[in-house]
Order: sequence, then structure tokens, then C-alpha cells
Amino acid sequence: MQKRNKYTEIEDFLSDESFQSWILFKIDEDGWEEWTLESRQRAKLVEDARLLLLAMKVPDSNLSPSDIHNALQTTWIKIEEKEKHINSIHDSKVKTLRKYFFSGAAAILVFGILSVWFYQNQISPKSTVITYKELIDENSEGLVEQTNNSDKPQIITLSDGSSVLLQPNSKLSYPKIFTGNERKVYLSGEGFFEISKNPKKPFFVYANEIVTKVVGTSFRVKAYSDQPDVEVLVRTGKVRVKSNDLVAKSNQEEVVLLPNQALRFLRSDLSFNKITNITQDVTLTRSVGNIEQLSFEFTDIPVSQIFQTIEQAYLVDIDYPKNKLKDCHLTTSLSDQPLTEKLKIVCNSIGNNTSFEMNGNQIIITSEGCN
Repeated sequence: MQKRNKYTEIEDFLSDESFQSWILFKIDEDGWEEWTLESRQRAKLVEDARLLLLAMKVPDSNLSPSDIHNALQTTWIKIEEKEKHINSIHDSKVKTLRKYFFSGAAAILVFGILSVWFYQNQISPKSTVITYKELIDENSEGLVEQTNNSDKPQIITLSDGSSVLLQPNSKLSYPKIFTGNERKVYLSGEGFFEISKNPKKPFFVYANEIVTKVVGTSFRVKAYSDQPDVEVLVRTGKVRVKSNDLVAKSNQEEVVLLPNQALRFLRSDLSFNKITNITQDVTLTRSVGNIEQLSFEFTDIPVSQIFQTIEQAYLVDIDYPKNKLKDCHLTTSLSDQPLTEKLKIVCNSIGNNTSFEMNGNQIIITSEGCN
């Protein structure tokens, strides 16, 4: 006797690979159609199993964990509503259908969960996601960690004068003082970097699976651990990007990026996608902030306007003696300079014992007026 002749529950059919092939892919090597037509009772059970199996089949898509969770929640609500409806009916035949329905629903949930697990662990490409914690643990020197738990970007000034505009829900680890012949920092989340020039001491940003190397330039790194890719976008200068040594065998050569170029590292297959024209990439265009768009080239511009540009770019507040500086105009270039260097150049240009003090996102300018 064939095994399927003993099938009495919907889940018996759902767990049968031959039955799945027949329903989902129209492959009927075992004569399911002929076997089904032999009995009206059997045909009803097969039809119920077929409908549930087809209802479970979902087209390929990039569903997020929240999407899957919401879908499961909706399914359970529908099942509960159906159960209440069925409980209000006392007909014995309906009770039998209820048994089939809930057995099938349970089988679908179990089968679906196992399918997702099998896809993620057996079918989907293996990708080694390097975490921020792993990178920190690899570093032997004492690090300072700055976390931005606010809803606004925060300015971080490093010991070499470099500055980082750290976005919300991001954190940066860095040494109090850079020693040796390299400068290394570690990013989780998103930050805009402006690096002080020092050809003898290159600057490295470790962000999950990639490492960005620069000498003196400005660029943005976006590396959230729960997103499918890592992005690097260059505003000024030149950067070199490569895979972290902790990534398993990516075989990816170093990629050089110039101004207005970007790179997207895809975690799914450990590949690099270089973007030579960021204006043609919708995702990058939408994410460009003020600091990447505003010009820092000033020709006979009022000091008040220069301070306003800095405020807009870095989302800081600058307090300065407006009456003493109202007639001051400057011609200067502040491009490709960290925030602290920008402020030094402006203060030195104004003269008359002009200085600045930074306290988080608050900047105070002290001055006796223009030269």
C-alpha cells in the first residue's frame, strides 16, 4: 500500500515533497491527480491541502524582519477570528473542518519557519558580518567611545585636529592621542569625516567589513550593522577602500575614490560597487547632507554669513559679538578643512585677539573686532 493511502490530516500532505512538487511546480511523477480522483472524500482533503500550500507560497522579495513579524501577526489574528467563528457553530461537520483548518495552519507556520531557516542557513550566500564590537576587541590600545543617543548630529574633535560629524544612533571609538605611524578609529553607524593632513601618518576608518584609508580629505561613511550594505562617499580629496582583513576571502582589490564618487559594499556577496556619478544614484542623492553640499569658498563675504554657513553645515550654534564683527568681511578658502581648522582660519583672519572655544555643539567666539 502506498504511504499516502494512510494520509488523514492536511499536514500529512504538506510534509510530502512529492505532493509539494505537484502543487507548486506541476510535477506529477507519482500520479497524484489520478490518485486524488479515486475518492470524493480524498479529493476534498487534497483540495484543502492544496489551497493551504498555495496560500503559503510567497513570491521572492526582500522582506525585512519587521515585515515578516507583521505578516505573522496578521495571520494569527485571522486564525483567531476564524476560531471564534467556528466555535459559535456546533455542527459536527464544521468541527471536523475546524480540525483540518487549524492543523493545516499549524503545519504552515512550522513549515514556513523551517523554510526561512533553511533558506537563510543553507541556500542564501554566506556573508561574514563584521561587527563594531569585534573590531574594538581586535584593538589593543585604550579607546574612548562616543555614542550619539540624541536626535541631532554631534561634533567630535580628535587629538590630531580631525573632526567627525556623528549622526544619531551612531558611535565612534578612537584613542585619546594618536601614537605610532597610523591613526585608527572605529565607526558603527554614520559619520562625516574631515581629516587633518599628515602624509606620514595615514588615517584609517574601520567600519564593519571595510577599511577607508586617507591622508587628508573629507568623506562620509555609513555602516549600520542592521543594513544590507556599507557606503563611502567622498566630498574632497582621495580615499582608498578595501575589505577588512577579518572578512573571509573577499578577494577584493583596493578601490580608489575621488570627489563626488562613492562605493557601496554589498554584504550579501562581499562585493564592491563603485559609483562614479553620485547624482545618478537616488539613494545617495537623498542622503546627502548640508555639509556635503555647502560651499566653503568665500570672497569678500561678511563674517556673519561665514558663521551661518558653518552652523548650517555642522548643525552647531555659534555665539559671537555681532556688533564688533558686523562690518567684517573675509576672503578665504575653508574647503577640505576640519571644523577646528576652519574656526582657526576665520579667527586668525579677523585678528585682534579673536579666539574660539568649543563645548559640544556650542561654539563661542571672543573678539575685539576686525584688524
